[in-house]
Amino acid sequence: MRRILVVEDDPGIAFGLRVDLKTEGYDVELESDGESALQRAAKETFDLILLDVMLPGKDGFEVCRELRRGGSRTPIIMLTAKAQEAEKVMGLELGADDYVTKPFSPRELRARVKAALRRTGEDQSQTYRFGDLEVDFPRCELRRAGKPVELTALEFKLLAAFVRNRGRVLSREQLLDLVWGHDTFVTDRVVDNHVVTLRKKIEPEPSEPRYVLSVRGMGYRFDG
Repeated sequence: MRRILVVEDDPGIAFGLRVDLKTEGYDVELESDGESALQRAAKETFDLILLDVMLPGKDGFEVCRELRRGGSRTPIIMLTAKAQEAEKVMGLELGADDYVTKPFSPRELRARVKAALRRTGEDQSQTYRFGDLEVDFPRCELRRAGKPVELTALEFKLLAAFVRNRGRVLSREQLLDLVWGHDTFVTDRVVDNHVVTLRKKIEPEPSEPRYVLSVRGMGYRFDG
């Protein structure tokens, strides 16, 4: 049975989430503040964390940051009442895997939970090598000659999207959906800027890319 930690300070919402997820067959545990959530996550194993942004004490962003700094790779879906683009991007940059904006439908949340757990299952024991680089999906890590290459969460998601779709042209719109999510309103320029940064970290000659290629008028293609 998959274990889910729900971190939500509104008792009504927390109770509703617990009932709904238990109906789906998940083992659900509740915490109502950030510090307790961190302690619980350190002591126990969870398959997924539903993390509200607005929490007493440490907010959801702080909790997410500390979990990732501590090496946790547990999928995190952030629950937020804030619809601003900057808030969503910040959560993803800190290492969240997805977000759901309140008010949300139980059906949508269940779909997001299943997708996150499915991605985790697909990532098990998978690595991909190109050049002197190795992508370790379970650890969300890129290594060059065995040594970690520092990537932000969004850079790793972008690289993962390219690797999993290698040989295919991906439009900027497709990359926005795959990496930032369907409901994030960012410009195509954001994609281009992240591609430039990623190239600096993986290409032998970033100005003459070998792996992440631009396809004029269409998008990008990964040839690794």
